[in-house]
Amino acid sequence: MTHIITSLCLRDSGCVDVCPVECILPGKPQEQWPWYYIDPDTCIDCGACVPECPYGAIFPEDEVPAAYTAKGGEYLSKVGLTGHYEGTNHHGKPVVLDCVKQLQAGEKVDLTPDIQPNYEYFKSG
Repeated sequence: MTHIITSLCLRDSGCVDVCPVECILPGKPQEQWPWYYIDPDTCIDCGACVPECPYGAIFPEDEVPAAYTAKGGEYLSKVGLTGHYEGTNHHGKPVVLDCVKQLQAGEKVDLTPDIQPNYEYFKSG
């Protein structure tokens, strides 16, 4: 079982830097694949990426929450959302996403639908 990056990802890239097998890639085109993805065939399930994510977006596949409770202020990045996010990544480079929604404190979100796109990204090449 691999780790999954969920739609809480805002493309920080710290996870990429610590991955010993270089299996984490940014989705391209960003408008269609808005977050980072872990290649399930390459991931060794070491978990080094989990503590590096400042957004808490990475979970072991069998622990992706079906009822994630927002602390407030987190963003979801998904195709079809219309909010705007501007920030910087781990290296200080700008990150701009135009498919986000900011979550309210206590808002519940099912992150399990984020599992399948991780596999689809690598199937589609």
